[in-house]
Amino acid sequence: MIEIGGKPCRLIGTEEHYVPPQYAKATRPLAGTSWSDLDLEDLRFFLYDERGRPWFDPLSDVAEQRMKAMDAAGIDVALLSTLAPGVQLLSPQEGSALAAAMNDELAGYAKANPRLGGLALFAPQDPHGAAKEIERATESLGLNGVIVYSHTNGEYLDDPKYWEIFEACEATGTAVYIHPRNPPSAHRAMLERDGEKILTSGIWGFTMETSLHAVRLLVSGVFDRFPRLQIVLGHMGEGLPYWLYRLDYMYERGFRRQGRGLAKRLPSEYFRENFHVTISGLHDHPTCHPTLDFCHTVVGPERIMFASDFPFQSSEQASAVLRTSKLPEDDLRAIAHQNAERVFRIKPLA
Repeated sequence: MIEIGGKPCRLIGTEEHYVPPQYAKATRPLAGTSWSDLDLEDLRFFLYDERGRPWFDPLSDVAEQRMKAMDAAGIDVALLSTLAPGVQLLSPQEGSALAAAMNDELAGYAKANPRLGGLALFAPQDPHGAAKEIERATESLGLNGVIVYSHTNGEYLDDPKYWEIFEACEATGTAVYIHPRNPPSAHRAMLERDGEKILTSGIWGFTMETSLHAVRLLVSGVFDRFPRLQIVLGHMGEGLPYWLYRLDYMYERGFRRQGRGLAKRLPSEYFRENFHVTISGLHDHPTCHPTLDFCHTVVGPERIMFASDFPFQSSEQASAVLRTSKLPEDDLRAIAHQNAERVFRIKPLA
């Protein structure tokens, strides 16, 4: 636990990464090919390159070392999720099969250790199979939510052919964490210079791609069709809280006044009712936290959750954000654990 206002406070991490052995095994054949894919190149580094060992070792441990890292940061419960691009590079059949196997394994970790929960994988490239797996993983296995690694083969979930996935999520009350991945490789030239990847992955490519996905959802009519659907974005909402006014202004003037808008309401209205954000990776200052303060003002404390982005960023720095924040204590407790308990169906402490 951490202390807020001199009193103990439960802390739940909602974006805490891991790599089980079967994921490394399943992706190794892809890594051995000459396929030019930015996410596959990241996987090659983290899973198979000796230089990636500082990340791979903590990613592959869900036991003693993981618990020590959680204790050092005061994290009581960690919702585990694997690496981008999940199962989304595989064929529909292979993707669905690996997602089911990994969900079984993740549920086993959670059953064996009450400090662990998990976000289930699914294969968007197999929409019908994905819908069935979402129901199985959350209703039968008891996993806490689902995670998708943004685009699949350059396509996004605003396309109605994927809406069977959202139908299953709404029916089961399952939140969807949209985790970043790199833009499709067709766009890699925008992120490179002289063949060097200067803007890929976490520095910019992730936010660029995932914010695009989220805005597509906001203006597509998805939330008119599925009004109870809940989406979670990491990294303080991938920059979108900062843009809500402009999104509304341009959507109203550029689309709705011309009778071209697909969504019935303004983007900010959906964002404040259908989205949550986590603080993963935005642990921006040791003594004051302007990014958190801004999100608190714009989206409200009931829509923000704690996350550390372990092991890619420091869990201890992440928890220090809440321990040193000057926001109201009740709001900090909501961010630390109460919102995650509600959104991800985690049993509150007695």
